Amino acid sequence: MQLDKENLGELRNKKIGMVFQNFALMPHRSVLDNIAMPLEIRGVSKNDRLDVANNILNVVELQGWGNKYAHELSGGMQQRVGLARALAADPEFLLMDEPFSALDPLIRRQLQTEFIKLSKQMKKTTVFITHDLDEAVRVGHRVAIMRDGAVVQIGTPEEIVVNPADEYVADFVKGISRLKVIQAKTIMQSMDNYIISAGNPVTENERVNENDLLSELIETSVLKDKPIIVVNNENMEIGFITQSDLLKAVIEGNDN
Repeated sequence: MQLDKENLGELRNKKIGMVFQNFALMPHRSVLDNIAMPLEIRGVSKNDRLDVANNILNVVELQGWGNKYAHELSGGMQQRVGLARALAADPEFLLMDEPFSALDPLIRRQLQTEFIKLSKQMKKTTVFITHDLDEAVRVGHRVAIMRDGAVVQIGTPEEIVVNPADEYVADFVKGISRLKVIQAKTIMQSMDNYIISAGNPVTENERVNENDLLSELIETSVLKDKPIIVVNNENMEIGFITQSDLLKAVIEGNDN
């Protein structure tokens, strides 16, 4: 499929929201006016676009900052405004070009956490570009690793770390701990194998979600010396994990 400049412009304005590394806020515009700019370009009335901007301001937790200007905000706050602006027109897709790379490590991790939370609420497809593999593993459901402009491997963080496609990918991910990528559903045993013995009712066992990471499972296992019950997003019991399962998962990672 080929698109001319006019079609690309329409696609960009109506379908895609963009967040840039350098924030790209207009210094002569207030926070609210920056957020409302995509709607202004679309011809939305001032009152309507400011209503939308105010609502999104709450989403990115910048209540009360609407009348401020970019120079009055910290880097982290400016990037929140950039994200709010990208969301203002309710795009189908978000394109985020190293959005947190210019921030200090503490603020960067905080915004990663907020973005993960926001992503669950938005339910939008996001292309998140980063050179930081730790960041990619943390915020991405699927990761694409590129070399010389070509995609080498696409998969979940777990798939890429556990089964790298080649030596390049293996070298690329060797610093990533399995604790950060192995999920409960990968190492759990079937509930069919779980026999509830007298005095050990399943209701007393700790429960975890199937997508919880190995690091979280280890913390949970310390609480009680009983198998951990794994549930899906509908809270149905689908498996269990013993301390032996956890130990095996850790040892396998150390052997690689």
